[in-house]
Amino acid sequence: MGIKQKLGLGVASAALGLALVGGGTYAYFSDSVDTSASFAAGTLDLNAAPTEIINVGNIKPGDTMLRSFKLLNNGTLDIATIDLATDYTVTDANNNNSEDLGKHIRVNFLWNIDKVDEPIFSTTLADLKNMAPDVIEGNIFSAWLGERGGKLAAGTNDTLLVQYEFVDTGSEQNEFQGDSLSLKWTFEGKQGDGVAK
Repeated sequence: MGIKQKLGLGVASAALGLALVGGGTYAYFSDSVDTSASFAAGTLDLNAAPTEIINVGNIKPGDTMLRSFKLLNNGTLDIATIDLATDYTVTDANNNNSEDLGKHIRVNFLWNIDKVDEPIFSTTLADLKNMAPDVIEGNIFSAWLGERGGKLAAGTNDTLLVQYEFVDTGSEQNEFQGDSLSLKWTFEGKQGDGVAK
């Protein structure tokens, strides 16, 4: 055998040895497992029933109107706070108003029908319109929902009572004859703080 053959055989033997050693390093036990995760967001779904709280005509100074309505949480998350935004438009039938009819409509938010003389909060529509929606939450909804831990739990509802009053100022209010006011209340429910789950 010549030197070239011996050298070639040596290189081939070395390569085979390395292959056997290298192949042996991958001979071990193994196992694997797949995991999964899912996240589903809850829902806030605040509703009112009825959606038209009051529709009354032929009112005069001194009249009061007691109405009830329900706020319903049809969502899957508790509603921790409820804000109330107020807006209204006045139609002046005789184009003679120097006053805003909303300043003469008082709103009394009541505990229940037996406590008409003990409102939770009382203000005029004009003042209510100019208040920040979250101010109302602290003055009204926290009291209304206090027995429920201050929240409207998912799948529940609460009946709320409101008394409207056309305030009699004790003086002539003829400028309001034939006038009308269209009121829009927007209730906004908000979630509470996040919790560990």
